[in-house]
Amino acid sequence: MLIIATVAGTLQSGAHQTASGWTYPPACCQGDAVDGDCQSIPGSAVLERGGGWTVVLDPGDHRKVTHRNRYFVPYGSEIPSRDGQFHICLHPTEEHENCFFVPPDAM
Repeated sequence: MLIIATVAGTLQSGAHQTASGWTYPPACCQGDAVDGDCQSIPGSAVLERGGGWTVVLDPGDHRKVTHRNRYFVPYGSEIPSRDGQFHICLHPTEEHENCFFVPPDAM
């Protein structure tokens, strides 16, 4: 019984969660904390300009990024982050921003 409860708890807590423990919406993240599409990114990769957010990611900024990518997220499309960090979900490929999370104090 203990083994089943431990495995079930691990699967439930690991899927679609941030490092700080809040859960990404299922529509945003495919996978889990090890190989999922969603991850926190450096604040230095995010700029506000032209009616939205410009995000420039280099390899190492996100587990899926293999070359420099630039994304534009218009104001109103961002989702509030629950840990004070920026996060992005890249799906189905690294060229496609699926969900973008912004700290509430930056919105």
